[in-house]
Amino acid sequence: MSARNVLGGELEPCGTDPVTGFYRDGCCHTGPEDLGSHTICAVVTAEFLEHQRSIGNDLTTPIPHFRFPGLKPGDRWCVTARNWLAAYEAGCPAFVVLAATHERALDVVPLEALQQLAVDVPSDPGPLLE
Repeated sequence: MSARNVLGGELEPCGTDPVTGFYRDGCCHTGPEDLGSHTICAVVTAEFLEHQRSIGNDLTTPIPHFRFPGLKPGDRWCVTARNWLAAYEAGCPAFVVLAATHERALDVVPLEALQQLAVDVPSDPGPLLE
């Protein structure tokens, strides 16, 4: 059986430039090894990245041995549900691609919160840089 997204459909890819996912397969798949639940397909903003750094989760510095390139505003990335929720509660969440967000994210984050930030990747990431 294929993985499901938060809308009940088949889980769609999150991103391949850079290649995301706990398993680096481009999707927010999860499993027993994924203790952080990297299930939310986020379109990150500068504010979100700064918040993550402030809580000890630096998403901008590359870590090559984990095949992590470091992120910049506008990138799509599978983030942990708990850290996304922390940013949401702090008033600086990332946008969310619902069709690419794994249903297990709902174990931590209410669907209504995800829907408030639902977005397709914008053709002009300019506003994300602010």
